[in-house]
Amino acid sequence: MTYAVDPVARLRIMAAAIPGARVVETLLPAPFETVWAVMSDLEGEFGRFQPDMRSVRVLRVTGDRVEALARSKYGPRAHFRGVLRPGWCWLQSRFLIIGMAATPEPGGGTRIALTGGVRVPGRGAIVPFGAKSELEQAACRLKERLS
Repeated sequence: MTYAVDPVARLRIMAAAIPGARVVETLLPAPFETVWAVMSDLEGEFGRFQPDMRSVRVLRVTGDRVEALARSKYGPRAHFRGVLRPGWCWLQSRFLIIGMAATPEPGGGTRIALTGGVRVPGRGAIVPFGAKSELEQAACRLKERLS
């Protein structure tokens, strides 16, 4: 028997496998297509709602695989590789993880989930300090952007 798992549930599952990972979820009062157009615009909109990101430059897209360079507002750069498809984004660099998911809600609106943070070198873990507040801030900025 198989079960369908929506992108938000998949993000919860992925984050549950990473020690220290936090997930922030919220319901946005906008259609999925509108929400995902903003969330998946890595070079444009992503840096506007993600508090610690200054810029992202997509280097390569092959199907749903993406490679990008990102610069934090604190200075460090990261070379990400991952997957970007409707409702799902999972990007990893040597030291960072970014996860975003969105799914339409049956009663209207779009449920989103965000996770991410600094990876512990040599371990499959995320440093939890400050991660939840940054994720909450990103969700708030996204909600404001879509209002």
